[in-house]
Amino acid sequence: MVRISQADAEARQVKRSDYQSCTVAFIDCKKPGSHLKQNYSIIGPGVTSSTEQVINLPEAHGFNIGAAAMPPGITNNLHIHFTAEVFMVYDGEYTFRWGPNGENEFIGRPGDILSVPTWIYRGFVNSGENEGWIFTTLGGDNTGGVIFHPDIIREAANYGLYLSKDNVLIDTTNGDPVPSKDQCIDPMSAQDVAKLRAYSPEEMRRRAVTADDRDYRPGFIDVGLDGCGAEIAPVIGHGISQNRDHIARINNPHGFSMEWLRVKPGQGVSPFTLDEKMVVIPRQSGVQISLNDSGDVSLDLGAWDTLSIPGGTVRALKNVGDEVVELLVIVSGDHQKRPKFRSHVIEAAHREGFVLDAQGYVAEAHLIPNYGMVAE
Repeated sequence: MVRISQADAEARQVKRSDYQSCTVAFIDCKKPGSHLKQNYSIIGPGVTSSTEQVINLPEAHGFNIGAAAMPPGITNNLHIHFTAEVFMVYDGEYTFRWGPNGENEFIGRPGDILSVPTWIYRGFVNSGENEGWIFTTLGGDNTGGVIFHPDIIREAANYGLYLSKDNVLIDTTNGDPVPSKDQCIDPMSAQDVAKLRAYSPEEMRRRAVTADDRDYRPGFIDVGLDGCGAEIAPVIGHGISQNRDHIARINNPHGFSMEWLRVKPGQGVSPFTLDEKMVVIPRQSGVQISLNDSGDVSLDLGAWDTLSIPGGTVRALKNVGDEVVELLVIVSGDHQKRPKFRSHVIEAAHREGFVLDAQGYVAEAHLIPNYGMVAE
């Protein structure tokens, strides 16, 4: 087990008030209709091109977490990612576009999640009436940056902006020297754009999990214990659920898993450890996280806070508020995660008639044989 101090735990909680925006993160930052974007790097740098970007928690997690806030009508222009890019809409309405000219659309609303394939052009616009908020999760510690649409790269030069071959923004209006052509990323040719894979709206819809799509089921071995019974709705890959009936809608490798965890007032999840780093982002306030075997470290999570829990640290959570809380749970790796509940939890669950089978899923105890033929 890995013990954590109160001070270290608090340093891993990035409160909503701690997020710091950057308005010059990308080459389209001065394009009319895109100039009011705010980019956030919460865990890792993401794909920012700006040396001014503040990174709240730079520690490697195997994935990056960021956010974008935009007034109505403001656009994030077409660009390509090399690793997974997942949009989690927390507020407002956004129209996501993809294709060589952004000809396809999907509208995302609060609670919706969309995973856009790599190596296709994508962008989005705030199509709602208020300033919205999107969290993003990007695969890998090194995302490789982005490739902007050739039209955006060419137009940016009119505003004195260039992108170096190291993916660093060059702003000649801010005193940077005008770069030579050899120093800059070349716009993608029409021939290379034509080679990119096409995704139909039907294909992209299968890569979305809306609020109405969620399949909530009991998630853990402590389902029958007092004050427990939290539910999980899988989104991407193999997460921490111990329910064998859970199947994530999105299954291609992302480098991380993603699930919704729903906790009712007075309900919680018993103490467990996890080998991997785990990040939670609640949509509502009211959850209290206890850390270490003794539970001597405690954190109260506000709505939209981001908390990173180290691998090997005991954690438990409880909804101490008056409303149902949904938390997004993101864990590094594409493999099945194996929560390890404390021995007293396993014993109590057994008394209620539940055990874990050999694959780590909840089963009725009377159905499980005592199998002794184990390879050594």
